[in-house]
Amino acid sequence: MAKRLRVGIVAGELSGDTLGEGLIAQIKQQYPDAEFVGIGGPKMIAQGCESWFDMEELAVMGLVEVLGRLKRLLHVKAELVRRFKANPPDVFIGIDAPDFNLRLERDLKQAGIKTVHYVSPSVWAWRQNRIHGIAKATDLVLAFLPFEKAFYDKFNVPCEFIGHTLADAIPLQSDKAQARQELGLADDKRWLAVLPGSRGSELNMLAEPFVQTCQKLHQDNPSLGFVVALVNDKRRAQFEEVWQRVAPELDFALVNDTARTVITASDAVMLASGTVALECMLVKRPMVVAYRVNAVTAFLAKRMLKTKYVSLPNILADAPLVKEFLQDECTVENLYTEVKQLLDGDNQPLIDKFTEMHQWIRKDADKQAADAVLNLIGNKH
Repeated sequence: MAKRLRVGIVAGELSGDTLGEGLIAQIKQQYPDAEFVGIGGPKMIAQGCESWFDMEELAVMGLVEVLGRLKRLLHVKAELVRRFKANPPDVFIGIDAPDFNLRLERDLKQAGIKTVHYVSPSVWAWRQNRIHGIAKATDLVLAFLPFEKAFYDKFNVPCEFIGHTLADAIPLQSDKAQARQELGLADDKRWLAVLPGSRGSELNMLAEPFVQTCQKLHQDNPSLGFVVALVNDKRRAQFEEVWQRVAPELDFALVNDTARTVITASDAVMLASGTVALECMLVKRPMVVAYRVNAVTAFLAKRMLKTKYVSLPNILADAPLVKEFLQDECTVENLYTEVKQLLDGDNQPLIDKFTEMHQWIRKDADKQAADAVLNLIGNKH
């Protein structure tokens, strides 16, 4: 009687739960009776994962918050190590949450359990010496982007490029008219998507210059529409305060939604740097990328950052495809000039390049991830 495949798995946030769901579904195609235990969210649990703790326990951001929860986090980690050592899985997969998962993986690897870290931390961009800690903790890293694998190869750390799940989820051509209909936006005018970030600190820095840029664009072209994606009611209130103070005469369409529909409905996008720039590239909309942090953080970041660019489209292409306005360059004048150019210009060469890059990273990531994990443990059918 063949032993049932047993997989330890820990995801620390909603995006990790989605990755875990796809990975579990693919492994179950080859091993229908495989067992999954650890920590997962609602999607992983629906796929049959037994979650020993609530995933929310791990979803803490920021140094101060982590310190407040440290005792509990250490207890959860110790309990996971104890359970996995008592009944070792064939493989352990840590999904994202690197601060927690890499420490857990290191302990499990030392105990002789094969470990996989899914989603490379951005070691290629920050604190590159972390690569040595990753090598000690994992038998395999699963990377979303080709340049990540190239970086691990330089240090002889086993890594598989599996493509990006977003590239699988987003169609090669996105339906602008349908997105406008969904959001109730008029189809007979031009729309600029305004994405000032998902964190309070980002809106503190970017909401005002973004609103002022829209004000200047409106003076030029009163028929231009502005649609704003805001992740929750808190961010919405924060944006509304700036709007009413700076440019109450403007008419913003505010959407409490993920950015994707808002990007799809737009003709061009002004955004805070982050994963959303990759999403914008995959939806094939021309964009301008902005970012500001406080002076101390900026000084430290400049010393630690090892890439020429900050936005994923530029890093992926290794070329300045989209304009990045950071810190002192993030001015209303710069943003206005670039957005106006994008709205007035023919962006076809850029859209063609975005389409080509979409195809580079569209590889059926869930299946590639499952195959890589099963290859590692010699269980590939």
